[in-house]
Parts: sequence; structure tokens; C-alpha cells
Amino acid sequence: MRAVAEAPSKVIVTGEHFVVHGAWALAAALPRKVRVEVSGASAYAVISDRLPGRSLDLAPLGRVIDAIGREYSVSTSVRVKVRSEVPEGAGLGSSASTMVALASAFAKFHSIRLGLDEVIEFSMTGEREVHGKPSGIDPTICAIGGVVLFRPGSRPRKVRLRGRRSVIVSFSGVNRSTRGQIGRVSQTREEHPWMFGRLTESISRLSLSASEMLVRGDLEGLGGLLAIDQAALDSVGVSNDALDSMVDLMVSLGCYGAKLTGGGGGGSVVGVAPKAKEKSIVSGLSARGYETFTADLPTEGVKSWLER
Repeated sequence: MRAVAEAPSKVIVTGEHFVVHGAWALAAALPRKVRVEVSGASAYAVISDRLPGRSLDLAPLGRVIDAIGREYSVSTSVRVKVRSEVPEGAGLGSSASTMVALASAFAKFHSIRLGLDEVIEFSMTGEREVHGKPSGIDPTICAIGGVVLFRPGSRPRKVRLRGRRSVIVSFSGVNRSTRGQIGRVSQTREEHPWMFGRLTESISRLSLSASEMLVRGDLEGLGGLLAIDQAALDSVGVSNDALDSMVDLMVSLGCYGAKLTGGGGGGSVVGVAPKAKEKSIVSGLSARGYETFTADLPTEGVKSWLER
């Protein structure tokens, strides 16, 4: 018998980095998933499709398994198989998706009923190993799914869409470390506390407005807010010339607006566009070597089940 779980990836529409410091952020689950299978074994081992045939002892995954094992007094001697559709270091939540799927599959294997809050809590033990001091937005959206407004210390707010929406996501091809980018933003906060505080308040209000525009289907208005958020992220040092050029390219191809998503310094860019132009925008970015796709929203959260 084996337990299987699949968790979506994510895109932060507005508010990344500032969410770590108390702002509201708007995030959405993406249909590209991480699948984790857990089965019995004589010792803990991890097999990843990114390194085929190799048995890996990955510390962040081990943190999640150890935390659940201690809490529920169950064996941590399991074989974990990870298959991912999410590029690593792309700002699309590959680590959070993996942690959420692992926590769900490991619990299912041991017949432990975890609520979504508990899945998120256990996933955070691995996320802290990867990112240092994450806000928690990534495992929250990967677990809950859909579209969510998130602020540390507050209950996540589900954003109910009236019909389908879509975003365009394009990977720069440059991997980056979220931990390093979080440190860069924290340094800016220490050097310019008043400016950073006002900027955080402004981005928080921007995220609330962005959620309303997404619900209404006002993608042109949302595109304008993406441009403002991009300027704010650039001002705290997490954008760069390559990402700025990608944003300009997406707009020149027909997007209403675009911005970096995730940690910055590399990773991906997200944009919104008229439905009629989405295919040509994706083709234009792909032709220039950027891995690009259109994602329909909303996407369901983590699911787990048993197989024989």
C-alpha cells in the first residue's frame, strides 16, 4: 500500500516580500503540481524525479516527517517518491508544494487525519529549512487552493471568483534563493524604516484592491496594480534588469500589466491580458526562450488518497 498526495504550485499576484512584514498579499494556486508517494521501508529514503534513481536524504523533507512522527508517535521509516511539474527556483512554490504534498501523504499513510491548518503548520517546518523566515503564504495557498488573501497572524481570506480567470506565467530561466532576497528586503527596512512602513501599508491596500478587481474581472485595472507593485519591488532591490525587461516585453506583447512573482532576483513574471491575446503572448515569450504558460484560476488545493 502507498499513500499519494498532489499539491498545486502557486503564484503571488501582489504583495510578496511586504507580506513578511505584515501586508496583505494576494496569491493563487496554479495547476502545475507536485506529486508525492509514501510507502513502507526499512529506513527513510527519498527518490526525486530531478535526480532519477538516486536515494536522497533531503533535510527539509525530513523535518516535515520527523515533526509528524514525533507528534503522532508513528514510524518515520518510509520511502518517499517526489515527482514535480514545477521548476525549482522559479518563484512558483515548488518547495511549499512538495512540503504540503508530503505532509498530506505521510499522514494518509499512517491513517492520521490532518486538517488543512495542521498540514500548513507541519509544512512550515520544512519551509523554514529552505527559506529561513517565510511568511507562510506559500504552503497556505498550496494547501487551500483557489485564490487567497493572506496576512501573517490573520485567517486567510478565500477570494470567490465569479467565473474563470487566467494569468500568464513566464519563467526567466534564472534560479534564485528566496532566503537571500528576504534578507535584502529586511536590510532595506532597517535602513529606511519610515519609507518601508508606508510602502508596506500601500501594498497591503493594493492587494485588497487587486482581489476586488480579480473578482469583477477587471483585468485592465488589475494590470495597472501589477505595474505599481513591480515598481515597489524594484524600489526594495528584488527586481533586476532581466526581470524588468521581461515585464516590458510582456506588456509590449499585449499584457495589461506584469510583475515579478515570488522571491525576485530571477524566477518568474506574472501578467494579465485580454483573453484574445493570451495565445500570441505565450507564443511570443516562448519564441524568445522563456518557459511560459497560461493558468486558469481557481485551482483546487492538496488532495490525498491510498493506492494498492
